[in-house]
Amino acid sequence: MANHQPYERYQRQILLKELGEDGQQKLLNAKVLVIGAGGLGCPVLQYLAAAGVGTIGIIDDDTIAIHNLHRQPIYSMQDIGLPKASTAKAFLENLNPSIHITAYVQRLTVTNALPLLKEYDVIVDGSDNFATRYLVNDACVLLDKPFVYGAISQFEGQVAVFNHSTGNTLPANYRHLFPEPPKEGTVLNCEEAGVLGVLPGIIGTMQANETIKLITGIGTLLVNSLWTFNALTNQSYQFSIATNATTSLLIPTDTAAFEKMDYEWLCGNSTTALEISVAEFDSLRKAVAIEIIDVRAMDETPVIVEFLNKQIPLSEIDTRATEIEKDIVVVFCQSGVRSKKAVAVLAGIFGESKKIYSLKGGITGWKSQTIKPV
Repeated sequence: MANHQPYERYQRQILLKELGEDGQQKLLNAKVLVIGAGGLGCPVLQYLAAAGVGTIGIIDDDTIAIHNLHRQPIYSMQDIGLPKASTAKAFLENLNPSIHITAYVQRLTVTNALPLLKEYDVIVDGSDNFATRYLVNDACVLLDKPFVYGAISQFEGQVAVFNHSTGNTLPANYRHLFPEPPKEGTVLNCEEAGVLGVLPGIIGTMQANETIKLITGIGTLLVNSLWTFNALTNQSYQFSIATNATTSLLIPTDTAAFEKMDYEWLCGNSTTALEISVAEFDSLRKAVAIEIIDVRAMDETPVIVEFLNKQIPLSEIDTRATEIEKDIVVVFCQSGVRSKKAVAVLAGIFGESKKIYSLKGGITGWKSQTIKPV
């Protein structure tokens, strides 16, 4: 740290005897890959860059939308439509021009994951879907890389440090917590369930904190532990994660096996569901007799009174399929995710005897295009 300006920049944390100049140098030498530049990724990136992590990679194939802004404050109205990864890179370079930042405007896949993750010391997972989480976990186990996990939904979040050995104990990984993906429709993402805007800031900052501790070797890490937080009650808990050697059998054993994995299929996301646009849906329901099915949970809002519909939650769609009488069916949920899964289930039951469609964008998309502001 011969350069006077970086010393001044980090002087307040260098004063901490637990960290000091040696710890700061470890941060400057470190390489961290952040997966996702969304709700969790934004605070992670801000605080790692501000702390002086020398090399930061950002991978995200998404673009900025107006509904991101309540929880992703590094972006502005002028950024709408731009790639998150490159926009975040520009923001961070302005925040701390003395570090190196690389943006990967692409999706993490079984093809690019291993060579990309291999280049970094620590992996921070800010993704918002199970397919990516299982992919990241398995890649980190294969490469023996530690990864800092975070997840949020509505008012609750959780953090853990996976695949990091601190002694003779078998290090826990994500599959020790969730050996297999949850059943379809049982766990909703933020798009489906909603999220309090400050929550990803809290959880993402905790992920950054664990990353800094991991790099510098200070404090007690959330290794083989899961920390949870409820923003409504301010309650937090820390749970021990039990490891099980048999769980390793679920993880690909080598590069070839990993690259053959279909994580979308594993997590129930691979579907050939036919989608219908809002305009097509409105035209269809006014022209012919169709059956409209709401597959959201019974207590979800908004309640739809603008057109006749039958409520059959996704979890019951297979057992109640006999209630669907008409030959043309349109299924909707909040954003179009669960409805596509419902279509896949119904297509397997009815085959070609019924035409079944998923409302693209869900009821949220329908209302945004048909209900005009006063």
